[in-house]
Amino acid sequence: MNWDIIEGNWKQVKGKAQEQWGKLTNDDLDRIEGNRDQLAGKIQELYGKSRDEAEREVDEWASRH
Repeated sequence: MNWDIIEGNWKQVKGKAQEQWGKLTNDDLDRIEGNRDQLAGKIQELYGKSRDEAEREVDEWASRH
């Protein structure tokens, strides 16, 4: 799925993001507001992943939704 679509429908897809990355809180997701870079950064921070790894996970997740 195109990231612009995800960003535009963030309220609908943020629950799916929370299912994928359970450490993300509702406050985190509200602050991210569909911003791909912020989502990757928060995943990197919460899970101790490299930036590339977090971005790859976000891209894989986006392609499934």
